[in-house]
Amino acid sequence: MKSQPPAPAAADAFRSQVRHWAGRIRVKPRQVRLQKMRRKWASSSTAGTVSFSLDLLTQPAPFREYVIVHELLHLKVPNHGKLFKTLLRAYLPDYESIRPEPPLDSPVAGRTL
Repeated sequence: MKSQPPAPAAADAFRSQVRHWAGRIRVKPRQVRLQKMRRKWASSSTAGTVSFSLDLLTQPAPFREYVIVHELLHLKVPNHGKLFKTLLRAYLPDYESIRPEPPLDSPVAGRTL
């Protein structure tokens, strides 16, 4: 059975959350995409495009927020080094606790950022 496309309101709310965090982090993504992704929750490019999996729209709000902040921070810091983790902790102090893996039987299990 195919999954249903996201409701436009859910996609709009997600994009609004991305705009909110982009302003707070002080980054300006050139493009924000919501698309089907099989292996990742999201990705960012050096050209400033940030892409998010449509499956994020069905995930809990704290996890969505973590993924948004994580990818937007990559527009400032391209790696997962000390500076990246320090900034992530500054914006989401409890990020390690809101980053659970989906259940192993989930179709999105094993995805990475």
